[in-house]
Amino acid sequence: MTDALKRLSDEGVAIWLDDLSRKRITSGNLAELIDQSHVVGVTTNPSIFQKAISSGDGYEQQLADLAARKVTVDEAIRMITTADVRDAADILRPVFDSTDGQDGRVSIEVDPRLAHDTVATIAEAKQLAWLVDRPNTLIKIPATKAGLPAITEVIGLGISVNVTLIFSLERYRAVMDAYLAGLEKARERGLDLSKIHSVASFFVSRVDTEIDKRLDGIGTDEAKALKGKAALANARLAYEAYEEVFSSERWAALDKAQANKQRPLWASTGVKDPAYKDTLYVVDLVAPGTVNTMPEATLEATADHGEVAGDTVRGTYEQSRAELAAVEDLGIAYDDVVQLLEDEGVEKFEASWNDLLGSTEAELKRLAPSEG
Repeated sequence: MTDALKRLSDEGVAIWLDDLSRKRITSGNLAELIDQSHVVGVTTNPSIFQKAISSGDGYEQQLADLAARKVTVDEAIRMITTADVRDAADILRPVFDSTDGQDGRVSIEVDPRLAHDTVATIAEAKQLAWLVDRPNTLIKIPATKAGLPAITEVIGLGISVNVTLIFSLERYRAVMDAYLAGLEKARERGLDLSKIHSVASFFVSRVDTEIDKRLDGIGTDEAKALKGKAALANARLAYEAYEEVFSSERWAALDKAQANKQRPLWASTGVKDPAYKDTLYVVDLVAPGTVNTMPEATLEATADHGEVAGDTVRGTYEQSRAELAAVEDLGIAYDDVVQLLEDEGVEKFEASWNDLLGSTEAELKRLAPSEG
């Protein structure tokens, strides 16, 4: 079952699970995935926590204790989510140690309501790093305009970061620039750059979802022929940008100081259109030094019938440019699409967080001890 996952791993793709819940931790499922399915990391987001905590499985006692202490709903959510991340980080610690800190990491996101507030994002990132208190944590910061200076400052403090919600090539270059600026700050402060890690989460499937919808609206044969191509083209050109930045003179100076490259991470890799093969955003984005974070269904599909045929990214850049240009030629504005997707991404995570606030508040009230 895991031959395809082993081949993927051998090609230099780190396999991370895009999911976490207390049941997954306590049942031994996460440990099993690490042991048997080549999983070497975990990512979380507000939607994942909303689903996990709302299911209620394994959280009742902690919620009851929090209710007895009369904590605020915001504090309750942070106590619950950081507990899960801490426990998952402990399970992944052997992977972290054996890969010199590159893998074995668990990501936790700053409050999505702070996505457009630089100062608050920095403060929240510091607080989360302190709360989880594990060296193999990544603090997720969105790649909004306000997020970019926050990334630089947080990296400059020696805190490892997962930059999330990247959709455009221009913004991705700005993210890499923010990371390098952060490393330069850390070097000025005398910090050990070898201990600072980062990934840049480049979202994939949502690009096809939006562009395919617009191609369907055009309805011509030419438009239909471009369906399912934009997301891969976009991600492949992101890898080209990664190769360029991390072979620059600026990077060479940091490399000498033992800095780590910021790896591209393919996010949103579950296929949304059933017409596409369910492993599309895995087997067609194989390149060394990348991470692919998969929902469990995508992980299982790849293990079952994924056809990993070596590097499927390098050597595609001209074709990828041509495909994105063809989409533009039909009147679909790339800049409009990626900005819409970023705005929607922030809104979706904020909506999930608000749902989580509401359901947790209801549970705290239900479990609160009666007065007297």
